[in-house]
Amino acid sequence: MRYGWSIFFLTLIYLVLTSNFALNNIVVGLVVSLIVLLLLRPQPEAIEWQRVPTAVWASIKYIIRLMLDLLVSGVQVARIVLSPKMPINPGIVAIPTTCESDLSRALSAHAITLTPGEMVVEIAEDGTMYTHMLDATDADQHVKEAQELRETMLQKIFN
Repeated sequence: MRYGWSIFFLTLIYLVLTSNFALNNIVVGLVVSLIVLLLLRPQPEAIEWQRVPTAVWASIKYIIRLMLDLLVSGVQVARIVLSPKMPINPGIVAIPTTCESDLSRALSAHAITLTPGEMVVEIAEDGTMYTHMLDATDADQHVKEAQELRETMLQKIFN
């Protein structure tokens, strides 16, 4: 039973999310967990325990930074939308990335897309993220700094 703990935790997450602990829902949770594991077939990796505190701290900083970015961007977008002149200069900005893993790249793109006024529309083969921005007037410096910070934290979490 190589995936026993994974099945248990996935089923538990399913049950908590559905808030239904009836027997038929437990069976559905088990089936969904089995299907997910059959499709993904995760390979077990040894945990490097000396890396765990750094990864946890980087995860906490990443989440706090993401929340601050969401707050600031939300206020900026609200200001733009509520302005009678609607001062926008939309555009597509290429954001290069040095993230090596697909998961890091995906989380970085997700963080960008969650931010109001920005949305990743394509990720190229080399990892460049083409992002639509509501106001792309002086995006180059801001985007570069934000992406470098995100990548640094994601590399501490996943590498």
